[in-house]
Amino acid sequence: MSVLGEAFCSAFDLLSSGDAETFAAVQATLQSSGLAMIGCLGFGVPLGFLLGYCRFPGRGAVRLAVETALCFPTVVLGLLVYLLLARQGPLADLELLFTVPGMAVGLALLGLPIVAAHACLAVEQADSLLAPTLRTLGAGPWRMFFSTVREVRFHLLTACVTAFGRVVSEVGISMLVGGNIKWATRTITTAITLETGKGDYARSIALGIVLVSLALVLNLGLAGLRRRMGA
Repeated sequence: MSVLGEAFCSAFDLLSSGDAETFAAVQATLQSSGLAMIGCLGFGVPLGFLLGYCRFPGRGAVRLAVETALCFPTVVLGLLVYLLLARQGPLADLELLFTVPGMAVGLALLGLPIVAAHACLAVEQADSLLAPTLRTLGAGPWRMFFSTVREVRFHLLTACVTAFGRVVSEVGISMLVGGNIKWATRTITTAITLETGKGDYARSIALGIVLVSLALVLNLGLAGLRRRMGA
């Protein structure tokens, strides 16, 4: 059997046996990514709706900043978050450096412009009569918000999946802010990087299988939601 074949067999053995080190990385990934998604959706969707609906001084600059952040180097973003959370940084008292919540902060900042940009575009491409009609009917800001969410729900689901894919596969932020600490902040991506460098291809492949499976399950779930919500 080839080395690659043996590595795949060993990878499936690690997964089927519930290898503790492998699944500790999976747990850290799900925790940090989950917290990050709560943050980037909680701030990104309102920001996107604000940019899409409202006209205010500085709107162009804010939108430019959001669009620029889409291609901001992630390792630089990780460095900035690291400096903010480090012992000499302004947020040192929060003690978030080298923790799962600390990683989530950096990952949320990574996903936020993705969600905001998609939400803004979705609002701008929505039915042009939606907002005037809602205003005519006396809808308040919250009613307009939730009505628009329903109208552009498929775009928001796509934004959520896109942001999650970006967040869950990030290496630089997780490495810098999390510190790649075994059993604590070592995520799937940082573990793959480390184990591949050590020559432990079996664990790298096992973690890669989990990462691809997460993407597959998420997209199948999205397809199911589209069918149900479109009905």
